[in-house]
Amino acid sequence: MNHPLTRRQQAIYEYLQQHGDRFEHPPTLDELCAALGLSSKGSLHKQIQALVEAGLVEPMNHQRRGIRLTEAVEQADDTLPLLGYIAAGSPIEAVEQQERFQVPDWMRTNGRCYVLQVKGESMIEEGILDGDHIVIEQRNHARNGEIVVALVDGTDATLKRIEQRPGSVILHPANASMKPMQFSPDQVQIQGVLVGQMRRYH
Repeated sequence: MNHPLTRRQQAIYEYLQQHGDRFEHPPTLDELCAALGLSSKGSLHKQIQALVEAGLVEPMNHQRRGIRLTEAVEQADDTLPLLGYIAAGSPIEAVEQQERFQVPDWMRTNGRCYVLQVKGESMIEEGILDGDHIVIEQRNHARNGEIVVALVDGTDATLKRIEQRPGSVILHPANASMKPMQFSPDQVQIQGVLVGQMRRYH
């Protein structure tokens, strides 16, 4: 019979659920201690061990670095990180924030995905409106014609349909009043591809 989690164990479990995407790799005990503001690594190890026994965290061993939720728990999580705003207009700086957004399984892919909120009207002819939430599959490549999150000059992120030519990248709006933007390939970094969209009607 499993014992209920203590308040501290529940807090650690919820942190791993909600903030696991902050870490490039599953966090180590040291990293988790620092993130949670804890002073005792030994105490945290005991709490993690309790989560292992509860079937929520993978057993720690030398083959697998870091603390990760079990596969069953990961698959049951129906939320994705909400990383801020994306411009559908002139490029603006994408502001990172760490909230979670509920997204049904069928609206995401098997790849790592995240959610952005659209600002602007340059994609309205694709039905992507100001205020919509979009689901992005994180990857650094795209096929011509896909709608992508493009980072321009390392600072400004924008949502556009991409056309990649030898020597240039063209970002196409879907608004007849706006013109395509042309850049050299080294100015544009693809950060993800649009795979889903959500809208709330007030």
